[in-house]
Amino acid sequence: MPLTPPLPRSARGPRRRTVLTGAVSAALLTGCSDGSAPGGTAAERARSAAAPRLLAAARTGSERLLAQYDAVIAAHPPLAARLKPLREQVATHLSAFTSGPAEELPPNAAPPAPAPQVSPHAAADPEAALRGLVDAERDLAARRGKDLLEAPGELARLLASAAAAGAAHAYLLTKGKK
Repeated sequence: MPLTPPLPRSARGPRRRTVLTGAVSAALLTGCSDGSAPGGTAAERARSAAAPRLLAAARTGSERLLAQYDAVIAAHPPLAARLKPLREQVATHLSAFTSGPAEELPPNAAPPAPAPQVSPHAAADPEAALRGLVDAERDLAARRGKDLLEAPGELARLLASAAAAGAAHAYLLTKGKK
């Protein structure tokens, strides 16, 4: 069987490095804008104007969910080992929304006012208390999913991350039932 000589580099196509460099350059030129250009579009200005309201809603949602976790843990200590890791993630989200994307707020915007504290209660039945947490996680994840559509850059990413975590928490809280 006769051996054929290898094709010259130009006949084999571009090198992998050339393709990767071109792809990265294209991404940087087209899709990585954070919308921080002076003035921006009307949609960008609307998102910036909505940021304080969305940030306050996110903070309030995390505060209420954290209080609900605390109430369930206090009412049902045997559930504490299962709930504390999820509670800690909610506390991390609250911290992110409290000290979070300040660059998203317009320079002349007043910081969002703190929400009134609500003292949740836990159902006497542990299963009902868990169902209450599942419902709260799902509701908050759904609200954050809707809110992120109005949010500017970094705040939208933070809302998406917290919404995904909430959906995962709801799944983990129901996983033990089956």
